[in-house]
Amino acid sequence: MEKAKISAIQLFTLMFLFELGSALVVALGISAKKDAWLSILLGMLGGIVLFFIYYFLIRQYPALPLTGFTRKIFGKYVGWVVGLLYVVFFLYAGSRNVRDFGELLLSSTMPKTPLLALNILMVLAVCYVLYLGIEVLARTSEVFIVILITLGLIGNIVIFLSGNINVQNLLPFLENGWKPVLTTAFKLTTFFPFGEIIAFTMLLPYLNQAKLVKRVWLSVLISSGLLLSYTLSINIVVLGVEQVERSTFPLLSTIAEVNLLEFIQRLDVIVVFTFLITMFFKISIFFYCALIGIVDLFHLKSHQQIILPIAIILVFLSMTIAADFSEHIEEGLDIIPYVLYIPLFVVIPLLMVFVTLLRNR
Repeated sequence: MEKAKISAIQLFTLMFLFELGSALVVALGISAKKDAWLSILLGMLGGIVLFFIYYFLIRQYPALPLTGFTRKIFGKYVGWVVGLLYVVFFLYAGSRNVRDFGELLLSSTMPKTPLLALNILMVLAVCYVLYLGIEVLARTSEVFIVILITLGLIGNIVIFLSGNINVQNLLPFLENGWKPVLTTAFKLTTFFPFGEIIAFTMLLPYLNQAKLVKRVWLSVLISSGLLLSYTLSINIVVLGVEQVERSTFPLLSTIAEVNLLEFIQRLDVIVVFTFLITMFFKISIFFYCALIGIVDLFHLKSHQQIILPIAIILVFLSMTIAADFSEHIEEGLDIIPYVLYIPLFVVIPLLMVFVTLLRNR
């Protein structure tokens, strides 16, 4: 691992941008219909429960990344295999986000541009920043979170001034009961995006004030959960739940409804630029976690020497994980929660806690 340090504020900005990621523009939890906003809040609570599992492990091994304490807990060989599983997950998750980025640009602003070209450009930008190190990425996040907040304020102001708000679209409350809300929350929103923050167990050894981990992590989960719930509510009150369900990127459709004085319109660029910022950081963090995981497992000197080979793998995966965007979404909703999220976010961490408690006794 590189010799670097990041502050608590920088950790917060990295985590916050990571949590928003693609979740900000997709119809997160919309299978709960009008109560999707509630499923996000319940997912946030599930994410907080997962945090305390991870926090127990972090406190036991504060100087080690995730791939380090898997070997401490499970032993040299089994722990190495478990660590490799997480590295593969970080690569796969990064490639999914690269695909999300390319698909949004294709559907919104660059319909005639090859998907491969968009993916390569994003990965090259990520490579450049990661080559400079985690400190540069952390300082960059401090700048871009200000831009993101500014764009968010502008977008909200024009949406409210446009007069497209219809609060009745959120009513009646719990129209279909608690079952779809609970199913959506604990099958999907707990893990995406809140559970994915397990990636930061790879980065916490860089934090210069380890005692602030709990405060920062919980602050990010709560603030991002409230923002995502609010954003989806805005999509529903503007578009209606049926249109949100049909829309691939409902936030883009919401901002497209703005038309002030027949002059202020076509504000899609706000959403596209917001998405560009959040996805850049989410891809960067997944990619960096994979890099330092490989360095740790294979005892390499530096992550810089493997950036380009791993970047090629990332681009290749982003193009081959699904035949089209519909298949890509279907995988994320129906397959990944059972194949990846539950084993990697719940089962293995709980097993590590159990083994650690046995050893401590």
